[in-house]
Amino acid sequence: MKHGDPDAPAIARFVARPGGRVAYDVAGEGPLVVLVPGMGDARATYRFLAPDLASAGFRVAAMDLRGHGDSDTTFAGYGDGETALDLAAVIEAVPAPGTSVPALPAVVVASSTGAAAAVVASVDNPHLVRALVLVGPLVREGPGGWLQRRLQRAATSSWWAAATWRAYLPALYAGRKPADFALYCAQRVANLRRPGYARAFSRTARLRRAPAASRLPHVEVPTLVVMGELDPNFSDPEVEARWVAEQVGRGHADLLLVPEAGHYPHAQRPDIVGPAVVAWLQQLNGRA
Repeated sequence: MKHGDPDAPAIARFVARPGGRVAYDVAGEGPLVVLVPGMGDARATYRFLAPDLASAGFRVAAMDLRGHGDSDTTFAGYGDGETALDLAAVIEAVPAPGTSVPALPAVVVASSTGAAAAVVASVDNPHLVRALVLVGPLVREGPGGWLQRRLQRAATSSWWAAATWRAYLPALYAGRKPADFALYCAQRVANLRRPGYARAFSRTARLRRAPAASRLPHVEVPTLVVMGELDPNFSDPEVEARWVAEQVGRGHADLLLVPEAGHYPHAQRPDIVGPAVVAWLQQLNGRA
């Protein structure tokens, strides 16, 4: 992957799962870091962070969610539990450099709804996950009652998925925009117009966060919470970030608040997030 070029993703590899294949790519050598995007996104969301990690001496595997990016849309089920199992399969599929032995355990960097699946994976498969970096984590139900959920279901139906995402995605980038912002957003909307992908998006958008929320207090691995100070998903992003940090890691999680960034601080402020995540991982390795 070229640094910051959404038109030049790394060559996809695939891991077979019940009902379809999950796409991922691998770059770099060293301890394994797996990157998980959120709903409506693709592994190219890490086009800035992945090269920074690889250059710092990590083996980086970026995956697509089922029904997103280069992954198949033939799956019968979608959910945090299913994504957690896909994540586990990717971790077990990436060999250590020069061997056929899996490079586990992995650090998992996960954004948005992908963070919920990472939480589930860290609790359900603790031998596979050694640390978490949760970026703009959506790990519990937000405010709003049944009417709001009904409206969301209507807006994210497969008929309107592309139009809804085209209208809503720019708002999630509150603050600074990446230089390739227009192109990247156009690619994400175009992906939803491919056969089967709008339906997968719609089913993913209707998921509840209960599986992750129930596991948050049981996360025991070192955790870094990264939150954009302008994240529009939360009425007070800092309060939400501190709540997540207090829930995981027995209250000992680290916290990075990113100025001039919304829901995707890793793409909006790579100048801050990249060096901070690399430094945190290097410190983690030093402690190990």
